[in-house]
Amino acid sequence: MSSLAQKKKESRLKRQTRVRKKVTGTPARPRLNVFKSARHIYAQLIDDTTGACLVAASTVQDGVASELSYTGNVDAAAKVGAAIAKKALEKEISQVVFDRNGFLYHGRIKALAEAARENGLSF
Repeated sequence: MSSLAQKKKESRLKRQTRVRKKVTGTPARPRLNVFKSARHIYAQLIDDTTGACLVAASTVQDGVASELSYTGNVDAAAKVGAAIAKKALEKEISQVVFDRNGFLYHGRIKALAEAARENGLSF
């Protein structure tokens, strides 16, 4: 790994720990955790009191991936945001806290968050 890539990863991990000190999920307001790689984006609702994943959606799942030609762009992130919101509302979860996992609130992370808000989640 090059020094630039290593520095970017270290910076993200520092941001992640700083955010996670303040953001915790409860059964009433679970944590909406987002992770992105170069090809995919993942979102899950986590109850930190029990450590359980309540709902998950990603571009790897058949329901989302079949609708997309490429899974590493803003359109794919918006589909995942809509999917996680629909699954959360089916389980009667409408309030969440957003954990961007150290990623900057821009691009795919922003698209996922806005799509989740448009489809009924509030945070």
